[in-house]
Amino acid sequence: MSSSQSQPSSEPYYAKANPMAVRMNSLVGWLARHGISFAGSAELSVRGRKSGRMQRVPVNPHMYDGTQYLVSARGNSQWVRNMRVAGGGELRVGRKVREFTVAELPDAEKLPVLRTYLERWGWEVKQYFPGVTAGSSDAELLAAGADHPVFRISVTK
Repeated sequence: MSSSQSQPSSEPYYAKANPMAVRMNSLVGWLARHGISFAGSAELSVRGRKSGRMQRVPVNPHMYDGTQYLVSARGNSQWVRNMRVAGGGELRVGRKVREFTVAELPDAEKLPVLRTYLERWGWEVKQYFPGVTAGSSDAELLAAGADHPVFRISVTK
């Protein structure tokens, strides 16, 4: 294999935010914290697995079949790693704070959630799902699902 060809990576998929995305996320998080939800966004707080401090990031909670989910468009992000350890967190829009626990979905169960997530949020997250849309085949969505953790939310408070 020539040096210009890349080897498949064993590292989990993660699309790091560029400086513009960091600024936008800060704005969307600030708005949610102050009661303004941009297209249904909320601010997620989850305890850091190393620091123990609450980490905040804007997310797009997604409702499917009467249940709410968090989908990580960017893949194995810091909030995903923290969520796996913490087992839950808080969603905030203004003064409304909902504590929750999570269960991570196995890849085989992600298909309908990912399809409806892309129907709702595809305009915002399409760059993290290259070549995949809500209209993609089941096989294409299942393949993409391996790179995008999905958590089922159970509100506790």
